[in-house]
Amino acid sequence: MDAKLKEKILAQVSEEDIVSMSCDVINIPSPTGEELEMGRYLRRVMEEMDLTVTWQEVEEGRANVVGRLEGSGVGKNLMFNGHMDTSYSGDEKHLTGIGYKPHAVVKDGIVYGLGIYNMKGALVCYVQAVKALQRAGAKLKGDVIIAAVAGEIEKAQWSEDYTGKQYRGYGAGTHYLVNRGAVPDMCILGEPTDGKIVLGHYGSLWARISTKGPFMHTAFSGPHQKNNSIRRMHTILGKVLEWIPCWEEKGAYQGGNAIVNLGAIRGGHPWRLSRTPERTDLFLDVRVPPTIGMAEARRELQKLVTELRSAHPEFELEFETYVSVPGAEIAKDHEMIKVIEASHKVVTGSPVEYGAVVWCSDASVLTRYDIPTVNYGPSSGPRGKDGEKVPVSTLVDMTRVYALTIADICGLNKKG
Repeated sequence: MDAKLKEKILAQVSEEDIVSMSCDVINIPSPTGEELEMGRYLRRVMEEMDLTVTWQEVEEGRANVVGRLEGSGVGKNLMFNGHMDTSYSGDEKHLTGIGYKPHAVVKDGIVYGLGIYNMKGALVCYVQAVKALQRAGAKLKGDVIIAAVAGEIEKAQWSEDYTGKQYRGYGAGTHYLVNRGAVPDMCILGEPTDGKIVLGHYGSLWARISTKGPFMHTAFSGPHQKNNSIRRMHTILGKVLEWIPCWEEKGAYQGGNAIVNLGAIRGGHPWRLSRTPERTDLFLDVRVPPTIGMAEARRELQKLVTELRSAHPEFELEFETYVSVPGAEIAKDHEMIKVIEASHKVVTGSPVEYGAVVWCSDASVLTRYDIPTVNYGPSSGPRGKDGEKVPVSTLVDMTRVYALTIADICGLNKKG
């Protein structure tokens, strides 16, 4: 790229606009299932930029918004994908920090507010990067696409107890996106990576193991207490805890071990403790590296359950898996990685760092459609008591990196 044009593009990144838009998006509540107003806002922004905008109604009250700045048709098409739903609603009583609320606060060069970290800040950077290119008069060969999607947060429907759009996350919007024609050559996800390039991340398998027992009045349960489903689950839980280290070692990836989270346990009726519980459920989040298929991971867990059934047939064990999101990875020598690496160095003056993470992203969906995808985005380290926050300088730098990356990957016409 011509050095003068590069400097012109970088100079067109507006800190004022970044802060203003960051406040706008934070102030629009958009928990999973309630992304509509956020989508409408982004549609207005994209239309004002003269992008070609597609509105995808994922379901009633939810939509993806896709904006495309068309090039001359002779370059590669690059997508920036980001979810509009936030990790929390803002009403959680145990989350009191200003960064856990859908109300923007700018203080000491830092933007606080629900979603700015995960991942409205990235959506702002995408939009502002494209604006910088437009202001600089850059004419692209390929298309740049901004896809704002609904339903990415790690949530899932289960049984009749947890149903509805507020539980339809885990890639729901991006599945809809790519099923309906949004297929670029490659994609950048601005998940909160602290400016590191994440070459690979784990997938996730959610499972339920249940024990059964007699349902009876406390007064008559004395000789049957050993058969209480909670007591039986105590036995099962011990065996699961013995299995976990074996899986964590088997699932080692990029220098780290897998993780199994005891995500939930429930049994009995708090409003009627005079009865023994007929069933107790244990819920597991099993993290699976991209080097292990989801079917294989399920078989490993099913093998444990089979052994437990054989040892304790009277427990009437039940087993199911209800989330299966594979891991994702991209080669370090992929052209997109090289471009981000170079752009990062230009903007920050430092070489980019690489890493692998245990969390999931929509790269799980995109890579299944043969779309090379990388996670690289702004954040501010682990969230503390203040909640979500990102320094303004980080948002500005990321916007600049994205702008240079677009110009390099999509290519510039000579007149640009």
